[in-house]
Amino acid sequence: MSEEALNTLNTLKADLSGQVAIVTGAAQGLGQRIAITLAANGATVACLDMVKEGLDDTIKAITDAGGTAEAYECNVTDRERVDQVVDEIAEKYEKIDILVNNAGITRDTLLPRMTDDEFESVINVNLRGAFLFMRTVSRYMMRARYGRIINMASVSGARMGNPGQTNYSASKAGLVGMTRSLSKELAGRKLTINAVAPGFIQSAMTDALGDVAKEEAKKRIPAKRLGTAYDVAAAVLFLASPAAAYITGHTLVVDGGITG
Repeated sequence: MSEEALNTLNTLKADLSGQVAIVTGAAQGLGQRIAITLAANGATVACLDMVKEGLDDTIKAITDAGGTAEAYECNVTDRERVDQVVDEIAEKYEKIDILVNNAGITRDTLLPRMTDDEFESVINVNLRGAFLFMRTVSRYMMRARYGRIINMASVSGARMGNPGQTNYSASKAGLVGMTRSLSKELAGRKLTINAVAPGFIQSAMTDALGDVAKEEAKKRIPAKRLGTAYDVAAAVLFLASPAAAYITGHTLVVDGGITG
């Protein structure tokens, strides 16, 4: 674990005791770190992904640390399954306090070569999947007059375009637009709806680029380092916390200053 990660874990805390959170795409990467972070701060976390067994590492990390989590298999594009799993979680725990729409995919290629499936599959998972969860979860939150919804956007779409990612950028720009609009619909019910837009984050994808490409990327970032999953999870934790009660419709950029 890096020094930055340790510092993040040691300094940022929030009291989420008694709260119930849903995190989609929680089997790996950012989703896994977000789920672990919410659980470490007291939340009971429903961890969702396409294959339930893929969540084993996430659940183990949470429970080994004394947290509470449960795995749910869910394809975020399946409306019936989304409704079913949300209803199941709400019935079991009697509420849903936090929703993190993290599930997402990429199908990168230049637009003249992009197939219908490459465009539609990214929109379906990244944008429609978040819509399905927000629609169902918000009903429970409105009744409770409390809720935190955090949508995982990206600087690609929220702040800038990216060659080869027309489909991905469109999905993330759409997610930012939905965040802004829904925040105005639900603010009166004491729900906050925000987005987090990560920049260049250390991951298996960036590791595959090689050291030379990563060093070139760092030169473009004012902070002179790649972001980490801990940096992103810290932003999500803040927006999910009681301290962020007066922040809604906002997109929090976590990019080391590259789009500043």
